[in-house]
Amino acid sequence: MEINNLKKELRKAIKAKKLSLLPDDAAKKAMQVFAEIESMEQFQKAKTVLAFWSLPDEINTHDFVVKWSLNKRMVLPVVVGNDLELREFTRVDKMEEESFFGILEPKTGKLVDPAEIDFAIIPGVAFDKKGNRLGRGKGFYDRTLHKLTRAIKVGIAYEFQLIDSVPVSEHDIPVDKVIFN
Repeated sequence: MEINNLKKELRKAIKAKKLSLLPDDAAKKAMQVFAEIESMEQFQKAKTVLAFWSLPDEINTHDFVVKWSLNKRMVLPVVVGNDLELREFTRVDKMEEESFFGILEPKTGKLVDPAEIDFAIIPGVAFDKKGNRLGRGKGFYDRTLHKLTRAIKVGIAYEFQLIDSVPVSEHDIPVDKVIFN
């Protein structure tokens, strides 16, 4: 099967598993994932952290972003054309909904150079043990990850999103570690 078809089928299979996840279970799993991140020495030392404002089918990052914005410079991606701009998160009420995915984004936050990111929390549809990730198929993160020159890149996922092998294309960029529950 061609790689793009493999990716499409994998996205469909993971989506079905996400739909069967109970909200209470999802909340517990998110708490455990973020407790592990918070215990990491690299996170504790990080001053500038890239995260993302989660969609309903992703591990919920909202509380984590708000909590840590009090102690660290939290940065969120903003979709601009085919790329991601990195902007400082200040407050939820300063965010605006992006039109394509419906994600809340800090449109007016200060722009942040990717080289300033110390720690990056990266979403994915699926990951494997080598850190390969399957995204939603638009390539936003692949075009951004190679710019994070000094950051440790950590993928977060539910346990069922960690699979034996993610189909990889030449432009796909792996993460350094995957935390899942």
